[in-house]
Amino acid sequence: MAKQAYVYSGTDWVPLASEVTNLSGYQTKALNQFPYRNLVINGAMQVAQRGTSSTSITTGWYYTVDRFAFRINALGTWTNSVENDAPTGSGFRKSSKILCTTADASPAAGDYFAYTTILEGQNLQQVKKGTAAAEQLTLSFWVKANVTGTYIVQLTDYDNSRSVSKSYTINASATWEYKTITFPADTTGAFDNDNNASFGLDFWLASGSNYTSGTLQTTWGSTTNANAAVGQTNLASATNNYWQITGVQLEVGDTATPFEFKPIDEELRQCMRYFEWTGYRTTNWNISSTSARCGLNWIVPKRTGPSVTLTDGFNQYGPGGQLSITSINDINSSSTGLLVTIVQSGGLTTNAPSTASIGLKVDAEL
Repeated sequence: MAKQAYVYSGTDWVPLASEVTNLSGYQTKALNQFPYRNLVINGAMQVAQRGTSSTSITTGWYYTVDRFAFRINALGTWTNSVENDAPTGSGFRKSSKILCTTADASPAAGDYFAYTTILEGQNLQQVKKGTAAAEQLTLSFWVKANVTGTYIVQLTDYDNSRSVSKSYTINASATWEYKTITFPADTTGAFDNDNNASFGLDFWLASGSNYTSGTLQTTWGSTTNANAAVGQTNLASATNNYWQITGVQLEVGDTATPFEFKPIDEELRQCMRYFEWTGYRTTNWNISSTSARCGLNWIVPKRTGPSVTLTDGFNQYGPGGQLSITSINDINSSSTGLLVTIVQSGGLTTNAPSTASIGLKVDAEL
């Protein structure tokens, strides 16, 4: 006797298979039984640990929204901000806005500009890339720009130097539009099953001829710069040009499903795997009159042993009162925490405990 799985729709039990394939009715309720469909982290632009605005941008890498970075080379000057602006009735409340403040109407051949998110290989194994069972990928997002025309999205497999690009059209100026793009499966080159950068999703915004002089590569193949962004509109053509995005979802299959909204605490924890900017108050053991040693645990374990930077405005407290910290020495940074020596000008009692309040920028980005 055949067996059938059911899900509860809220009013009735419905066969699972019909729930998933039916694109109306209880679709959303059924899809909620399958979390983590979205390969992209922070696609709703909710988390911005570094801040909500950054100006005078001419180089990469990160600026405001977590997990989305600038990839840029000598192509205009920009402001990146988190806006309380999103498509009405979509469920989104925030978007990332990229505004041109210094134009570059004629980019040099090697100039480029893309808005990028990068994914770990071990989070991509369900794509089955490099096997006969390789899956298609479908990208969906909301976009608004004041410059209409053709824009390019590129997927790149860093592990095997392969890529594919597709175009979408912004039809109306300053109007939110919903886009879906399905990319073909790739039976060549598997993603590494590790914590390194395996995959890039690039939203091209401007480019020089080195990236537009060929034929747009709409099927997977060896990465060829000339085929990456053919037809791309130049967002840098005039000051005050802008492009906004929210609701970015990349999922296995040939159909865009409703966006996977996650609780904000879960979204934040996923972002903090790559970046944490926070303060600690910790007890230290003084190893001399000018330094103390302590161990710290990250709020969220990191992708790998991160780089650590001391931020200003924090102090050490010893028998003589409040002391100014001058630096920290990174002794043993790991994915779970840090053993450090905190250095200040003097006033500590050797072989006695003290207390430090320190602020750290902890970066394990891909």
